[in-house]
Amino acid sequence: MLGQRYRPRVVDAVVATALKTAGAVLVEGARACGKTMTAVNAAASCVFLDDPDVEQLLDISPKAVLDGDAPRLLDEWQLAPQLWNLVRRQVDASTDKGRFLLTGSAVPADDETRHTGAGRVLRVRQRTMSWWEKNSSPADGVSLARLFDGHQPATSTTTAELDDVVFMLLRPGFPAMTDLPAAQAATLLRAYAEEVTHTDVRRLADVRHEPVVLWQLLAALARAAATDVSVQTLVADVRAVAPTITAETISVYLDLLRRLFVVEAQRPWATRLRSRARLRTSPKLHLVDPAFAAALLGADAARLRTDLNTLGLLFESAVVHDLAVLAAPLGGQVLHYRDSNGHEIDAVVVLPDGRWGAVEVKLGGRQVAAGARSLADAVAQVDTAAAGAPAFRLVVTGTGPTLTVDDGTITCPLARLGP
Repeated sequence: MLGQRYRPRVVDAVVATALKTAGAVLVEGARACGKTMTAVNAAASCVFLDDPDVEQLLDISPKAVLDGDAPRLLDEWQLAPQLWNLVRRQVDASTDKGRFLLTGSAVPADDETRHTGAGRVLRVRQRTMSWWEKNSSPADGVSLARLFDGHQPATSTTTAELDDVVFMLLRPGFPAMTDLPAAQAATLLRAYAEEVTHTDVRRLADVRHEPVVLWQLLAALARAAATDVSVQTLVADVRAVAPTITAETISVYLDLLRRLFVVEAQRPWATRLRSRARLRTSPKLHLVDPAFAAALLGADAARLRTDLNTLGLLFESAVVHDLAVLAAPLGGQVLHYRDSNGHEIDAVVVLPDGRWGAVEVKLGGRQVAAGARSLADAVAQVDTAAAGAPAFRLVVTGTGPTLTVDDGTITCPLARLGP
């Protein structure tokens, strides 16, 4: 419909299930992550709310915008917030499922119209493309769903080179940028940051600081990718361009970036422990796409090959991002674990039925044994009488093989990890 070939996405299955469950489905995510194409692929009729003709129709007869075959797509619904209640009322008046599809790249300020969606509108989070999707779903992949069912993947000693990992990290998950040369993609990603800092944030709130302050905050988040960075640390970074900025202001700006889906928090896992150790409660913050973080840092392939610390942090962020994409069809969420004794699990994938899997991230294949030991030590701290034993322990690498080590831990490269 939009003159482009649709690239299948993991979230397609989530949208299809949601349309069979609720009268309306809202697909939310960062601008340019592919929501419109995903929704058009699932819709029977469409209306684009940024079309001038549609804007005129909204002034005359907003209800007319809802007329069309179901599922009816209302693209970028937040441009006409009055449609929310109109959709809700039509859903209330019918028992039909899948009446409407809405997409949105920003969350309006909460008010009573948002809360009336409870029980009527299912929200689906769409992220940028995972490595699995960018690689067109390799047939010999390792399925996250099957790992939860106890499957052990076939051994494969085929490994990737570090250059392959760098290439994939710098390859954006934004569909329109995925196949561009790295330099062109980085230029567009920096332009994306310009739009966020100059325009998008200001559509949500009256921001008194100049765009350079928001850019500095994004760059600080990129440097702290996959860490539980404190607001005070971010304040110190941003004060290089805004000497009097406060923690309260930084917190407000972080909330705006979350509402634009540019920043995502990886929350801590709340579980019972065997010991008297205390759980750390700070979230880890990730930017919308690892390639976006690299562009903010000015980190090209040459730099990443020589700066393994930055490469490792960006790679961990990529793994967490992809796990969130791949866990969505299972209804899963991706958390992290860290206790006061220094034990840590980079990602804990938790399903609605309580099953969970523990994931360690290691850039190099030679670190698999160390990753397996780290996972075993961390899992031993968890009160499995309350949480249950993990369905799997997984070490995700950049350059390692696919196999099951002697203690039962599975390892595979991120390029092979699929839904």
